[in-house]
Parts: sequence; structure tokens; C-alpha cells
Amino acid sequence: MAGVFSYESSEVDWCEDNYKHSENVVEYFNTMSSFIFFVISPIMLYLLHPYAKERNLAVHLVWIMMVFVGIFSMYFHMTLSFMGQMLDELSILWVLAIGYSLWFPRRHFPSFVKDRRTFSRMVLIITVISTLSSFVKPTANAYALNCFGIHILYSLFMELRSCTDERVLRLAWASMGLWVLAISCWISDRFGCSFWQKLNFCYLHGIWHILIVVATAYGTTLVAYMDASLEIPYSLPVLKYWPQNKWAIGLPYIALKGNTKTRKRC
Repeated sequence: MAGVFSYESSEVDWCEDNYKHSENVVEYFNTMSSFIFFVISPIMLYLLHPYAKERNLAVHLVWIMMVFVGIFSMYFHMTLSFMGQMLDELSILWVLAIGYSLWFPRRHFPSFVKDRRTFSRMVLIITVISTLSSFVKPTANAYALNCFGIHILYSLFMELRSCTDERVLRLAWASMGLWVLAISCWISDRFGCSFWQKLNFCYLHGIWHILIVVATAYGTTLVAYMDASLEIPYSLPVLKYWPQNKWAIGLPYIALKGNTKTRKRC
């Protein structure tokens, strides 16, 4: 049992040179870049609080879990232990599961699901089973992550087909662009390591950390806005950016403008 906590007990080893900057930290830059989770998460908790207070305070669980993703990411890259890997991957799974249960459009629920509470319980059961299965067969977590991720992207695409709001569409394109850049860094670091070693630039996984946190901020705000437009339209949700809203630069968030019973489509 102690072996799963041992340094370098994970089969995964990223491109960054091990122990290059510290004898106690296996991947120094990958570890330090995980601090971005602790910077962005509190800001997003603050920015999305008015929406969460009106819609459901459980919305905060997404960014609270992102803090744990940061903690477990640091632990994993500091030790490259099997337990660190499992905690890192499973925390991501739970972020996706929470977002899925909160924001998946009700009109796309399976026919046997009548309300969001039932849907959330179903997602919880699936996530718990996937979590327990991962300790028996670690690849089970990868399947669960892919299933959640692909279905979320498909549902988002279906919702955006009828959207005409330019500000929302720009946010969608920005979210997709950041996600593509992040995934490209992850894939390049994982499968193109020899090329980057020749260039003496082995930091793409650390850059992935930074890009994926920002992409998550954009993506969660996008789906939260669409959810607010459908579930609490009387609040007249609008997209804004912090700290500079005029140029649509920075972290996106939702501002609630009023109480008029008007449905805003998007």
C-alpha cells in the first residue's frame, strides 16, 4: 500500500526533466504552474457569486473543486506518485460531474429522468462507480472523463446553433480556442517530448495548466450564462469581463441586471 505514495510510482512521466531544480520536487515547473488554480479559482468564486446566489449555491462547488485539482496537481507533479496521479485525475472527473449535473439542459434529459435532482443523483452514482473502479482499473477514469467531456461538447454545440448573440458567440469561440491550445500543449508534451527536448523547452505541460484553468473560466461562464438564460431569465443575465469589460478582456462572468419577467433567448 505504501508503494502507491512513493516517488515516481506512477507510470506517467512528463517531459520536464526530473529533479532539475530541487531534490524534493520531481517536476518543478509543472508543480509551480499549478499555483494558477489558487489564483483563478477565488476570483471566479467571487465573480460568479451573484449568479450562484440566484440560481444555486452549488455552482460554487465547481471552483471549490478546482482548488482541489490544483492541490492534487501539485502533489502529483512534486512526487509523480501513483496516488498523486489518481487524485489529480479523479478531481478533474468530479469537476466535470458537478458541472454536468448543474448545467446540462433539462430538455436533453433522458426520458426516464423527470427533474434535475434525479439527474444529479444519476450523475453522482456514475461518478462514484467510476471513482471506485479507477482504483481497480485506472483506465476507467479516462473513459469516464472522455464520456463526460464529449457529451458536454456535443450538448454545448447543440445549444449554440440557435444563438445569435455576438458576445456569447465570441465567448464560445474564445473558450474553444483556449481549449484547443491547452489540449495541443498536453498532447505535444506527452507524445512529442523528444522534439521539445532538442529545443530544450520541456514546459508545455505547465503551460497546459495555465491555459486549461483560463479555458475552464471561459467555458463555465459560457454554460452558466446559457443556463441562466433558460432557468432564471427574469434576472436578465449579461456577460461581462473582469477587470476590463469595455474591450472584453480578462475573466468572463455573469452580471444580473434585473427582475423583469422577460425571457432572453440564447
